[in-house]
Amino acid sequence: MKAIEVKKQVVEEIKQNIQNAASMVFVDYRGITVAEDTKLRKECTENNVTYKVYKNRLMVRALNELGYTDFDPTMFEGTTSVAFASDEVTAARIMCNTINDIKKMQVKFGYVNGKLANAAEVEALSKIPTKEVLVAMLLGVLQGPVSSLARALSEIAKKGE
Repeated sequence: MKAIEVKKQVVEEIKQNIQNAASMVFVDYRGITVAEDTKLRKECTENNVTYKVYKNRLMVRALNELGYTDFDPTMFEGTTSVAFASDEVTAARIMCNTINDIKKMQVKFGYVNGKLANAAEVEALSKIPTKEVLVAMLLGVLQGPVSSLARALSEIAKKGE
């Protein structure tokens, strides 16, 4: 198979990943060790996040072919990896947590629901609690008034005895 055909297949793979993703986070992975990379890939796999390293030119081509043209091409200078997630926050959370742990990688930018997000926006997105935590917080808020009402009614019933 010719090199050009292989490149076309890779561009198609990238486009498929982009189309299936609600969010993408592009990071500079320079300096991470094999062990750190293995740990990151394992965490991505466990959370249904696709983590890949592609040639910058091929990523730019795939993005452009899908109409993503609002990024600065200089964002693809140096080493670049990308995390694709089917939700808006998981890729950002995993990448930012890994960066905070190993202090070697750096967020370049991301896309969330087709909109360009700079590194600071990706970082802010990573701090949104998980769905499970949000549900637990909501239940806590909802249970507060109900338990207060139950205690008040119990006290009234005791006084009536």
